[in-house]
Amino acid sequence: MKNIFANGMLLGLMLFLLAGCESPEMEGIQSARIAARQAMAKGIAEETPGDYFIGRRYYKKDYKFWGFVRSPGQPWSTAKLVMFNEQQKLAPDRAVNQIGSDNNYEYKLYGKFSGDTVYEPASNGFYPEFVLTGYEVMSVSPAPIFRTAEATDPARRVIGTPY
Repeated sequence: MKNIFANGMLLGLMLFLLAGCESPEMEGIQSARIAARQAMAKGIAEETPGDYFIGRRYYKKDYKFWGFVRSPGQPWSTAKLVMFNEQQKLAPDRAVNQIGSDNNYEYKLYGKFSGDTVYEPASNGFYPEFVLTGYEVMSVSPAPIFRTAEATDPARRVIGTPY
């Protein structure tokens, strides 16, 4: 019993010490991410209120949802993962017949939430329906809205949430 306790203490001490070791490269990456998030927050705060939404394409090859949609001036943590109703306007990637080619692009979206929810069988989830009537590309390489870059990998079946 004494040996198990000592080994546990040693392991805990090693993890504590390793957690404090960060390479200069990692510190630089972390600083860059923090700066990008601060710039993004400033940009969101400066968005003009209006009759539009901000959308971030979130393509996953196994799922049929479109991506995250938020109101102008609101943080990404308030965004909803949506299904598009494309009866009035095709989604940007579908319009050019290149599904997922706009993964992680940011758009100014025109349309409205219908109030309905749509079932997406692969994720076994229900998502709000957004009736798309128009869009404008805002950025093809916007600041990250997920904790890890892997969240935007189309092959990963994990569904991330913006922060």
